[in-house]
Amino acid sequence: MDSGTLISFLAVDLLLVCVPGADWAYVIAAGLRGRSVGLAVTGLVSGYALHTVLAAAGLAVLVAGSPALLTALTVAGAAYLVWLGWSVLRRPGVPQAGQAVERDRWRVFLRGATISGLNPKGLLLYLSVLPQFLVTHDARLPVPAQTAGLGLLHMACCAAVYATVGVLARRLLGARPAAARAVTRTSGAAMLGIEAFLLVQRLALGG
Repeated sequence: MDSGTLISFLAVDLLLVCVPGADWAYVIAAGLRGRSVGLAVTGLVSGYALHTVLAAAGLAVLVAGSPALLTALTVAGAAYLVWLGWSVLRRPGVPQAGQAVERDRWRVFLRGATISGLNPKGLLLYLSVLPQFLVTHDARLPVPAQTAGLGLLHMACCAAVYATVGVLARRLLGARPAAARAVTRTSGAAMLGIEAFLLVQRLALGG
């Protein structure tokens, strides 16, 4: 795989990662509520690590080749994130003190892994976008190794972008409750709209 292919994938991947969605909403909420942004980001990246392992093992190809299974996974993920977006709208994040932060470290990590693991945007990347950058003829590396490499690059992009978003949310909105509520509600509404659209689209295609 040459440098041009890697740069092209990086550009597309960054574009997808920088589109606000469930991952953004989660790290913003973590930053505002005093939870560890690092743990939230680690959880999100872990979900994509699972996607990478499954894709490198060839299971992603099997899922992509089974419309019923792909529809079931997409619907389950989108439905969960629609519920999560509605929860964000009902209870927007506001700046909170960090004294009770460390009591739910495992929950912060696990919820992040669940969000990214079920994120239909992640399925889109690994099942539709990533395969377009794999070299199948005269390649120096086998396809599973290329898949793992691109997956690791995606995970690095997620870690960098989401950590930045979480830290900025804490620093810029930490002393502005009204602005924090507005940003959280906006991210929740965006998540709700995007996931509802993906849910309807996948049901239409599956039907």
